Amino acid sequence: MIRIRRFEERCVELYSAGTIRGFMHLYIGEEAVAAGIMRAVTAEDQVVSTYREHGHALARGLPMAAVLAEMYGRTTGCSGGRGGSMHLFDAGRRFYGGNAIVAGGLPVAVGLALADRMRSRPQATVCLFGDGAVAEGEFHECLNLAALWRLPILFCCENNLYAMGTAIEYAQAETDLAVRAASYGMPSWPVDGMDAVAVAEAAEHALESIRNGSGPSFLELRTYRFRAHSMYDPERYRDKSEVERWKQRDPIDRMTTLMRDDDELTDRELAKLESEVADEITEAITAAEAGPLEPVEDLTRFVYSERS
Repeated sequence: MIRIRRFEERCVELYSAGTIRGFMHLYIGEEAVAAGIMRAVTAEDQVVSTYREHGHALARGLPMAAVLAEMYGRTTGCSGGRGGSMHLFDAGRRFYGGNAIVAGGLPVAVGLALADRMRSRPQATVCLFGDGAVAEGEFHECLNLAALWRLPILFCCENNLYAMGTAIEYAQAETDLAVRAASYGMPSWPVDGMDAVAVAEAAEHALESIRNGSGPSFLELRTYRFRAHSMYDPERYRDKSEVERWKQRDPIDRMTTLMRDDDELTDRELAKLESEVADEITEAITAAEAGPLEPVEDLTRFVYSERS
């Protein structure tokens, strides 16, 4: 969680300096979800993400240098410099995006899970998306098909209460999203998304059931982003006092306190971890800046298919 937080804080500086361009959606405040979910998945499982995916990618094991190089638009990036912040991808680590389309990852995840079921493969697919996706048709179609076909898929809704800039009570008639998912006949329950231990335990329980052939499950991970929806967002839709209240539940502070109380973390160990993360970020920046840009003559590659 510290790696994700410090990485994104540095990305804000790089973005403000014009080094990183395009859209960028920060995960600050939601780190417990990525940490908990990725602890429960195996290397053989498949992960489908959304456009707020820096934390998912880092927790999944994508090298920080490759993630940052992608955001720099360098060919050494995990998507060859063509995807940027919203399209991180690593097939070798079974991390299938990064998707700029709201709810766009759900049909991909259902397709992956269907392929696994048809080929009798033991792995599961984990699909992460935000509460805004619940308003899209793909959400309902995909949950229905996943339940109908008993697919090995875990739907993980990161409910940060605002989608883009509209409070959930103004967008959803039923704000208990786990109840919405349960209507499709799958086990669904809410989880404290600010507690990495609670997230990990819920994910492990759900994935064990899925691997035993029970079909899909749904987790509503109730979390909160401390920053605006994106770097372009003036954030006029919520009170600063509300943000400050949620910061009192900071997942990193919460985990640090828990580990200290259990004598699993000392101040010295925490300082060492912070130092290691700072060094990793510095090395990632150096590597990203050294990566080459794509030659201008190659910019039309992959736009049209080439005849043989």
